Amino acid sequence: MDIQTVTLRHISMPLLNPFTTSFGTLHEREFIAVEVTDSEGRSGWGESVAFVEPSYNEETLKGNWHLLEKFLIPLLRQAKIGHPSGLADLFSRIRGNRMAKAALETACWDLYAKRQNLPLAAVIGGTKASIEVGVSIGIKSSLEQLLDTIGRRIDDGYKRIKIKIKPGWDIGIVDGVRRKYPDIPLMVDANSAYTLADTEHLRQLDDYRLMMIEQPLAYDDLVDHRELQRQLRTPICLDESIHSADDARKAIELGSCRIINIKTGRVGGLTEAIKLHNLCAERQIPVWCGGMLESGIGRAHNIALSALSNFTLPGDTAASSNYWEEDIVDPMVTMRDGQISVPDGPGIGYGINLERLAKYTLYREQFPV
Repeated sequence: MDIQTVTLRHISMPLLNPFTTSFGTLHEREFIAVEVTDSEGRSGWGESVAFVEPSYNEETLKGNWHLLEKFLIPLLRQAKIGHPSGLADLFSRIRGNRMAKAALETACWDLYAKRQNLPLAAVIGGTKASIEVGVSIGIKSSLEQLLDTIGRRIDDGYKRIKIKIKPGWDIGIVDGVRRKYPDIPLMVDANSAYTLADTEHLRQLDDYRLMMIEQPLAYDDLVDHRELQRQLRTPICLDESIHSADDARKAIELGSCRIINIKTGRVGGLTEAIKLHNLCAERQIPVWCGGMLESGIGRAHNIALSALSNFTLPGDTAASSNYWEEDIVDPMVTMRDGQISVPDGPGIGYGINLERLAKYTLYREQFPV
């Protein structure tokens, strides 16, 4: 693959609006942008989606930087990899830390596709010219504010609305949304805010014709989700519990869910995400691509991944303007009639605006390979 250097950048971008989940509220998004370059000056780009705090999972931004600098980049330096799919095996001696692995692996996939002069979506087997897009809406200060936000997103053309819930902000809120918007495709995301003791409470959601309930129970659970799914008509979608294709196999065989959300960072890279997609296609489990408040770099990788055939439900790959006043990619990711076009240019298909990148970079370091 002829990788000469790896550059890490600690970036902080202000969100247009605060984003609140059961974890807490974000006002800006800090992340690591990973750039790999070859001897001819081409660059591939990836993004670490780990948060500053270990709230979504155990990984953190600083922890990812440490893993990249001290372990993953040295492994890349020691081995000759001809294809980015070989990085999964190379990195397998490092336990966990999937977001750090994915950040470097996706950058290598982008560079590989550019060296082939092919779109990344085509290189990984994608067949779609465009993808359907949903939007994720955080917890608001009032039902009225939530309804106003939903109305604006419907007017924008999004194909599916996802709202965050937590104890005290759930049944009444969903009821209010359904009264105002009885027919929209609607789902809820609990981000592990409940336990099996809440089963009877959660069963009330069956009355609201939801597409799915995403990750209602513990972030590392499969067994209790099986019991909850037995009690619900509404499909459960697993997110945080699925770290690999093997986790997905176990969840499907247990009956813990009927839908799976695939996030490249959560599963350790595109290679594992493709394996997970293929397994779900074989088992007739629909999948969709979740979001982690990515910049345009991570968003572009999500678009490429969503071009695979079994991504049959609208994902959280919303337009850049839903989150940022300005993105670090050119052009910014845009949506029309609920669809985002899959780029047909080499690699991720979006250029990097170096002026904006420098504007939001807090620190950078380059490493030879």
